[in-house]
Amino acid sequence: MAEEAYIYDAIRSPRGKGRKDGSLHEVTSVRLSAEVLNTLKERNNLDTTQVEDVIWGNVTAVAEQGGCLARASVLYSDYGEQTPGVSINRFCASGLEAVNIAANQIRGGSGNAYVAGGVEMMGRVPMGSDGAAMAVDPHLAMKTYFVPQGISADIIATEFGFSKDDCDAYAVESQKRAAKAWEEGRFKKSVVTIKDQNGLPILDRDEYMRPQTDMQSLGALKPAFKEQGEVMPGFDAVAMLRYPHLEKINHVHTAGNSSGIVDGAAAVLVGSKEFGERNGLKPRARIRANAKIGTDPTMNLTGPVPVTEKILRESGMKFSDIDLFEVNEAFSAVVLRFMQAFDADHGKVNVNGGAIAMGHPLGATGAILISTLLDEMERTDKEIGLATLCVAAGMGSATILERV
Repeated sequence: MAEEAYIYDAIRSPRGKGRKDGSLHEVTSVRLSAEVLNTLKERNNLDTTQVEDVIWGNVTAVAEQGGCLARASVLYSDYGEQTPGVSINRFCASGLEAVNIAANQIRGGSGNAYVAGGVEMMGRVPMGSDGAAMAVDPHLAMKTYFVPQGISADIIATEFGFSKDDCDAYAVESQKRAAKAWEEGRFKKSVVTIKDQNGLPILDRDEYMRPQTDMQSLGALKPAFKEQGEVMPGFDAVAMLRYPHLEKINHVHTAGNSSGIVDGAAAVLVGSKEFGERNGLKPRARIRANAKIGTDPTMNLTGPVPVTEKILRESGMKFSDIDLFEVNEAFSAVVLRFMQAFDADHGKVNVNGGAIAMGHPLGATGAILISTLLDEMERTDKEIGLATLCVAAGMGSATILERV
């Protein structure tokens, strides 16, 4: 019988604005990673010689985020040098994939404890600065009908009938929910204060939020991807070759109903039952199932729907068995499509807001979803939760947690 994998703790940094005036801009990727690793160690009195590996997600692996950032972060931290580290990249799902890999390693009998998570300093290492083949190799771009993600989001809105008002209304609700969650201290168990070199606090809450957002302010924003689609370099024409039945792409996404560019890191302590017992740690949840899937690479943000169908099928569960959902808010249309496909109750989906309000630090977001989901399951005494993300290049990733 396979070993069970449990979550013993899940923490994250606050999300700072991903630009030069953002509060975390002075902090390097390796230092922010080490701060989160150290906090996880201190909170759990963790003997790091027991940690089989640190699995660390990161998307733009270039410059200070290049090389094996996981190992660099371990060496920067207070972990023992015998703790190895491996960097992984499943684009936006990297942080969740790190947790899933850790769980599967434990299930397979390879080690008793892992630290899994990720980081992205989007203000220091700009998205796309790695010059990835997906966008720049002409053969691959033509074969996959490559379009930027903003265009993909607008294709989803066009294909499934979401207007700009629909997308804006979803974004307003995300901002309201995030503001309420912060006011009520719903994130206090997970969020760790980040300090400067002198030990002075520089950020203790998500700073990207705009709680005053309303339909009028969002209505005044211009579509962010219209020019990219219609004028230069004309990605709408590429999309029409792939989806001729659409006739025209409706550009409905703006800076206000898309995820925010932010800096952040998150870490999850995953271990076996024996690890917890040996160290006097009580598990918070069991990782009941995980799954990944490939999807259409052009309309490449639809992954949460088929990967949720897959994980439910493989675990013998029904959609109605899930009490709470965290669906990454890459763009409004992504979550609207998820709710439409499953006829989901919005009262169970992203109940504390999401990346539209608080930002999406690419490599960290998946692990952030785990902490948010776990905290809310405990706060409201719910038993089963599902976290899922859409993934660039056409993929989806999902994890089901069960409180123990």
